Amino acid sequence: MTQLISQLPADFAVLETFVAKWALGTSKQRHQQRLQSTSAELQAFYDAILPEMRKLLAALDEYALGTLPEELHKLYWLSLSFAEIAPHIELYKGSVGVPYAFEEKRFMYETGDVVNV
Repeated sequence: MTQLISQLPADFAVLETFVAKWALGTSKQRHQQRLQSTSAELQAFYDAILPEMRKLLAALDEYALGTLPEELHKLYWLSLSFAEIAPHIELYKGSVGVPYAFEEKRFMYETGDVVNV
């Protein structure tokens, strides 16, 4: 039997199932994950994390910029993934892309900047 080791503080156990998919350390990874996900996956993540956001941000806000302990990095990355997908739920009716815009897959990342290819 495989034992699951928690990757988040106990107060955020409800978000544990989203760590593998959404606790991503770079904006490029988060952006790509959004594009590779379905609308239903975006909605499920949004619905799970939204009720926890006040508590989550309060936990992160206890630390000065640059001093966040390693054990909270995945929680921080989940908050950034929430910021990545929230407009797609709240403004774009769950669309994984931006409606009426250039297809995002036409852009690539280079040293953190987005450039047209």
